Amino acid sequence: MDVSSKIYVAGHRGMVGGALIHHLQQRGYRKLLKRSSVELDLRNQAAVNRFFAQERPEYVFLAAARVGGLTAHDTYQAEFLYDNLMIEANVLHAAYQYGVKKLLFLGSSCMYPRLAAQPVKTDYLLQGPLEPLTESYAVAKIAGLKLCQAYRDQYGANFITAVPTNVYGLGDNYHPQEAQVLPALVQRFHQATLAGSPSVNVWGTGTPRREFLFADDLADACVYLMQHYQGREPMNVGTGEGISIRELADLVKSTVGYAGEIAFDFAQPDGAPRKLLDVSPLYALGWRHRTSLKEGLRMTYQDFLGAHLNPRTAYPVTY
Repeated sequence: MDVSSKIYVAGHRGMVGGALIHHLQQRGYRKLLKRSSVELDLRNQAAVNRFFAQERPEYVFLAAARVGGLTAHDTYQAEFLYDNLMIEANVLHAAYQYGVKKLLFLGSSCMYPRLAAQPVKTDYLLQGPLEPLTESYAVAKIAGLKLCQAYRDQYGANFITAVPTNVYGLGDNYHPQEAQVLPALVQRFHQATLAGSPSVNVWGTGTPRREFLFADDLADACVYLMQHYQGREPMNVGTGEGISIRELADLVKSTVGYAGEIAFDFAQPDGAPRKLLDVSPLYALGWRHRTSLKEGLRMTYQDFLGAHLNPRTAYPVTY
């Protein structure tokens, strides 16, 4: 892949897709194909086929997906499964049919068993039960990985899979019912600061440990893998550093400048007790993340303030 390559970033209006577009543009790539969900519904096979037939992209980053936090996963199980299955199947098949040179599919750490040994190696896939709260999304992402492998095995398609840890960053989704844990906390602490609330409720016990990756670092990793990785097996992408939800809440509180108390709601679910990816294979390949959680959170909050104060530039709720 060089700067003259024709590249399609599916899901460019989302946080990760937007970071990919920015990253590629900063490095001189100019032939970037972008379509919003209004312009191209990736769940529509005929529409996807027409797009690939007309545009003939050489490289594809499949970052389009229906995503959300625990509340959204619990409420919209059918949509999470159906939408993601359709997007994956249509884009992967069209990429094969129309001769895409290489495709990178973005999986999710939800694909791994709920109680997998830590740090999570790619070998642990399908070795235990999934987290029930995110099972629909996880099943769809596992299907996407298996499709990539099947097209490689049967047709020789150069499809690879990256499995990122929890991602946050510029242009994140802050919708109260759909946001994932870090943007949800940013939104909650910000609103509490404005309202002068004496406390902020945080779901669960605060004890689960999570790993967080800045979206711009993920974009950098995806381009690096597109250029340097040819393997059939998925590649974990993360920082190798974990933090408890309690520690994360304290960090968000400090970043936002909230002066009240944090109250943990033990009646609400925690999700998986611990999730830290084994990123040693990616480090051995020559890539490492650059952005600390503290710095990434500072930039994320500044970006949130810009979108919050100027509704015209506010980011869409769904992608």
